[in-house]
Amino acid sequence: MLLNNRSALRTYRKELRNNLTPAEAKLWTQLKGSQLDGRKFRRQHSVGRYILDFYCPAERLAIELDGGVHDTADAQAYDRERDMFLQALGIKVLRFENRLVFQQLEGVLAEVKSQFGDHPAPATTPATPATTPATPATTPAATPATTPPLRGTPP
Repeated sequence: MLLNNRSALRTYRKELRNNLTPAEAKLWTQLKGSQLDGRKFRRQHSVGRYILDFYCPAERLAIELDGGVHDTADAQAYDRERDMFLQALGIKVLRFENRLVFQQLEGVLAEVKSQFGDHPAPATTPATPATTPATPATTPAATPATTPPLRGTPP
């Protein structure tokens, strides 16, 4: 069974790459070209029947950006099913709300880097520009895939 970049999804993946959301476009400027600690990320990469916003094969790490469309009960159930499928394959899933990419980009990047293993990036990749580490007060917590964010009002 082919799991990665299935040809049946090729046209749809290309359409998604050509029509990134503003949050995806902003985050992609920081991920492309192995800028983040030398890790290579792919955008709109498919695994099984799912298309991931961003995927780092070396870290087996998926990054999902969630906009308003993810607020419905159906969308949250779909996201949970998808995250369980990916986790069963050994892929870690980080979820961030779109607004965090615009309001706390450095914190988002710090959270992504915190998921990297201890192995160094290949020496052939360009050096990452120096950044100031985010403080805990400014670092957004990625929503773990196993515990969806609380939304709405309590009963």
